[in-house]
Parts: sequence; structure tokens; C-alpha cells
Amino acid sequence: MRPIRVQQDLHHHLLLALEGAGIGAEALQAELRAEGISVSDTSSAVHGGAERIRVLEVATHLVGDPCLALRLGQMIGIASYGSFGFALMSCANLRESLQLLLRYGQVLFQPSWTVREYEGGLLLRANLTLRSVAQQQLVTELAFSNVAAVGRSLYGKQVERTEGVEVHLNYSRPAHAACYKKAINVPVTFDCEHSQLLLPSAILDTPVKTASRTEHVVFHQQCEEILRGLSSVEKTTADVRQCLIQSAGDFLDIAQVAESMHVSERTLRRRLAAESTTFRATAEEVRDLLAREYLIETELTVADIAHLLAYSETVNFRRAFVRWNGVTPGAYRKQHVTENDSIVFPVNA
Repeated sequence: MRPIRVQQDLHHHLLLALEGAGIGAEALQAELRAEGISVSDTSSAVHGGAERIRVLEVATHLVGDPCLALRLGQMIGIASYGSFGFALMSCANLRESLQLLLRYGQVLFQPSWTVREYEGGLLLRANLTLRSVAQQQLVTELAFSNVAAVGRSLYGKQVERTEGVEVHLNYSRPAHAACYKKAINVPVTFDCEHSQLLLPSAILDTPVKTASRTEHVVFHQQCEEILRGLSSVEKTTADVRQCLIQSAGDFLDIAQVAESMHVSERTLRRRLAAESTTFRATAEEVRDLLAREYLIETELTVADIAHLLAYSETVNFRRAFVRWNGVTPGAYRKQHVTENDSIVFPVNA
């Protein structure tokens, strides 16, 4: 989920493009060094930030391919986005995918994205302001090409085949505009006020090919953990939470968690104590969190949820849930499950 994975994968494909053009990485480093840009770790200078964007601009010039950013966007797969990518894969439909992007996109990605209402559907708008038109165009091409590639992996070609799906771009039509057809493959209009993807209401319920409600709960919680930005003081507790959330369905005990963190069980207990908690308390916190999510977001039976959370007897899970929340799992589900078929996005002026 962390952007560095995307940066590394993008940098890898960028170097392959240079190599394919008969240009060594040294040529890129020399160009950057001449501009005073550090080249000690160019992989961190590819995705976001003025210097990173300059790396992409220099590489495009060296390769001599104006379509490079469009091609690179197609090469970054959904797995490069880690937990966020897997969360997208587990969404039920396009509508839910947009909810996820609205929740995490502004924090995790450059450019960030916002969702806006328009008559007849929704707009997925890129928030991007760069110092030159050339850089604006490069990053926009990279971003929209990647959105198209990720969209195909989630929904097949159904979205791009739907009438009314359009891309608006806030720069003039480039000489290589023909390259957009292969990368984006929906009608593109240039010289618009904003760079955005128009999505008519008719396609918002397009199902995700890999949808999974149980996995969605787990990956959603991983996204929440990262978004929360737990402080270093809570690092061990956060790491334990992550291990337990990731192991839902095969819930780990303290020995297994300690092994996965490459510490002894005794050391793990000591570090948790230093953060004023225990393994049992942390495990119960995660069980409660996942149990409530499963009850609201899935149709799993209480017995199924108990099994996923490693309770040998359903009655033990019921007792624990009542202790955590003051009501039975069944009562909690009745109180909190609401109709989720429609999505309401804030209208942004």
C-alpha cells in the first residue's frame, strides 16, 4: 500500500524503457546530476514531488518517446498498490471502489483524486498543479493511463465500452494523441478546465471480477491502520494489529506473531507492556473490530465469523462479543445493518 512500492515498480519499468532504447542508467544520472538532483536513490524520485517528476521528464527526453508516460501507466499493476490494491480487488462494484478511493486516495497517492457529482453521474478528478505544461501533461498521462489499466483488471472492458464514459484533459491535444486510444480507450476531450474521468450513473454498479466481502473487510482494516499513521511509540502494537488483521481466517497466537516479527515471545510481551498493553488486549481489540465489520459488511453467519476469528465454540464468541459491545452479535447486526446499495458523495463546489 505504501507509495514507495509504486515508485520502485515505476522506476524499474522506466529503466527497462531506457535500456530498450539503448540508453544506460548512467545517462539519466548524468542529466539529473547536472541539474543538482541527487541520484543516490533514483527509485525514490519517480512518483510525486518536483524532482521525481523531473526524472520522468528527463527519461522521456532521453528515450525520445512522447508516449512513454502512457506506456508506463499501463505497466503498473494493481499489486503495486499493496493492501490498497487488494482492497480494490475485493470491492463489490465500481461504486464501492470509488468510496475506497475517496477515503484513501488523497493521502496515499500523487496526484490525489476526488470524486464530484455531476448531472448524470460522477467525476473522478485529478488534483494536480505543476510548474510547467509539459510536466502537467506527463503526470496526467501517467495517472490516467494507470487508472485505465487498473480499471481493466477490476472490471474487464465493460466500463470503457459504456456510452458516456469520457476523459477530459486540461491541456491542448498533443501530436501523439493517437497513443491515448490504446492506453485509455475512451473518448478524450482536450483543452478542458479540469482533468477528469466522467462516469455515468449507469455503470456505477459494474461488479468487480474478484469481489470478496470477507477479504474486503480485512484489507479495508489494513488501509485504516496505515491511514491512521500510528506513532512510533505505538509501533509494536501497530505491528501486532497488522499481523492479526492479515491472519484473519487463520488467527495467529502470540508465538506465531512473535515469529513473524522476528522477535522472541518474551521480547514481544515486554515491548507491548512498554506501550501499556498486552497481546491479549490487542488480539481482542482486533477480533472485536473484525467481528463488527463482518456483521455489518457481510452475510456470514455468527458461527462462520466465530470460526474466522479462531473461536473453537460459537458460544465463546457470543460471550466475548457481548462483553465488548453490550449486545449479542445478532442484535448488533440488526441495529447497524442498513441499505448500502446507494452511495452518496459530497458535492464539491
